[in-house]
Amino acid sequence: MSEAFGPGQQRIGNQQREEAITALNDHFALARLDIGEYQERVNRASAAQSYAELAELFRDLPQPHPPFLAPPSVPFAAVPPPPPGFAPQPTQPYYPPPTGPQPQFAVPPPPGMGYPNPAAPYGVDPMTGLPLSDKSKIAAGVLQLFLGNLGIGRFYTGHVGIGVAQLLTCGGCGIWSLIDGIIILVNGGTDAQGRKLRD
Repeated sequence: MSEAFGPGQQRIGNQQREEAITALNDHFALARLDIGEYQERVNRASAAQSYAELAELFRDLPQPHPPFLAPPSVPFAAVPPPPPGFAPQPTQPYYPPPTGPQPQFAVPPPPGMGYPNPAAPYGVDPMTGLPLSDKSKIAAGVLQLFLGNLGIGRFYTGHVGIGVAQLLTCGGCGIWSLIDGIIILVNGGTDAQGRKLRD
């Protein structure tokens, strides 16, 4: 087959010309071509009759090129054989971490720690064994000291009747709420359900 009839001499159609002009537009937008070069190459692309004529327009330009001018993909080179006497290093096998439910082992609790009790989520009183309140004695005492005129500390612990009485009497002119707050901070107390306030 002579060079005159090689792949570059195959005739092209309007689609190839339009793709070449689109690629030239991209190069013009990237300032790789000035206006004169751009117009001259677009005119040549419009009049081109073969792949070789369009390829000449992109000889000095980087990508993008029209898709039909893309170079053929180069196959991966074969990996050369190892040199004589080469011994590969043994690798440790990879074991993925287990998924799904894991077996539960019975482990005794540490000393002083009992099993969690759903009926006493905040623990139990060590003296009586009864569950502790979800209310804090420190929070109740501080609320009673600073906002006892409104009975807030007693509303916090759930003693609504005492809270209303303190609200109506302005905390017993401030004396009742002050003494009540000190007693709660020192001795604790109970909530409306009779549970001891937790520390």
